[in-house]
Amino acid sequence: MKKELYVLLISMLPFFELRGSIPIGIAMDMSFWKVWTISIIGNLFPILPILILFQPISQFFIRFQWYRNLYQWFYRRTMKKGKDKLEKYGAMGLFLFTAIPLPTTGAWTAAFLASFFRIRIQYAFTAISMGVIVAGSLVAIFSHILLR
Repeated sequence: MKKELYVLLISMLPFFELRGSIPIGIAMDMSFWKVWTISIIGNLFPILPILILFQPISQFFIRFQWYRNLYQWFYRRTMKKGKDKLEKYGAMGLFLFTAIPLPTTGAWTAAFLASFFRIRIQYAFTAISMGVIVAGSLVAIFSHILLR
């Protein structure tokens, strides 16, 4: 059970997400489908809370200079990564952004983009979830080929 917990926790972390958890799980000799399933679930777990809570929490903390600076830095960084796709494709852009398994194009960044662009939660969560499934499948296939 320890292996599963490691994979789950890693998949929930920003920056690592399932791009980190799947190769680690496969390297720990877990089955393909178990790693894939746990990583997808773990990667999706923080997305709904981000979509629901990020804006209200930010509105509260934005009155503090330290948070305003952090928010502005994060906003600029996030927009640089995905603004073009989101402006052009909307929720479908979130799917494309999440589905391509590159660094900083994961579910966390997509959730923040959706929040910044105020995309409806149901559309954002659906698009991000589908992107996570595609990205997870690609990462799992390549990891399985390269690490087995």
